Amino acid sequence: MFAFKRLRSVFLLTLGLLSVQAAEVSLFDGKSLAGWEGETNSVWRVRDGVIVGGSLEGNPRNEFLATLKSYKNFHLRLEYKLVGTQGFVNGGVQFRSKRIPNPPNEMSGYQADIGAGYSGCLYDESRRRKVLAQADTNFVARLEKVGDWNSYEVVATGAQMLLFLNGQRTAIWVESEPGIEDTGVIALQIHGNCKAEISFRNLSIFRKVVDCFPDNGSVTAKGFEVQPRRWVVERTFGWMIRWRRFVRDYERRIDVSKAMIFVAMSGNLLRRNAHP
Repeated sequence: MFAFKRLRSVFLLTLGLLSVQAAEVSLFDGKSLAGWEGETNSVWRVRDGVIVGGSLEGNPRNEFLATLKSYKNFHLRLEYKLVGTQGFVNGGVQFRSKRIPNPPNEMSGYQADIGAGYSGCLYDESRRRKVLAQADTNFVARLEKVGDWNSYEVVATGAQMLLFLNGQRTAIWVESEPGIEDTGVIALQIHGNCKAEISFRNLSIFRKVVDCFPDNGSVTAKGFEVQPRRWVVERTFGWMIRWRRFVRDYERRIDVSKAMIFVAMSGNLLRRNAHP
């Protein structure tokens, strides 16, 4: 009976560790721009079930299509396609960003860059105005399908941000400068001074559970408190450390890392069940 309870505790903790995100939510219904705001009369539209921005006839200035909701800690997935014939053929995906009053078409915040040799890079738009994390251009050149659909992922948790292009990590950034906002909208960009068109599809997001904790420090405001049955958690962590997979992450892809956690925890469950 004790062995069964121990096995159940480990199993439940495993489910908790692997369910660190809320349900995935689609940001685009495939039919309209509901939930978004921007220049929808002449720049942004829905065509054949995808969001399209810009024109091959020319784009005089930067334009952004932004979500109405703000996000802090999340995992964003989308696919993009960028085509162009002239100028600085470029776009991007803003996150933890906001619109600025002057000029009103611009935004300030982090940007997962797209095109013109900057795909896979993290740029700080209209704020520090520089590349924060430079992707390996040779690596990206092998990954990116120019003029075709590519997958892009943004993972933002606390001060750490990661970018993944076609399943491979291209940039990582840990924010250390004080005063940088960690909450904001997500926005799609088509760059100005070019003849180009950018398309987006399959946009979805899941919020990280760390959003469930208040930002005012009230979680720790009471100081040290003994938690009931804390020893169960600590003991399980002790079991986990027997697997190097739980103290070092060797994978570049999120799905492979998750799969290895399943494998390692399954090994722990079997071992504990076989030797109660």
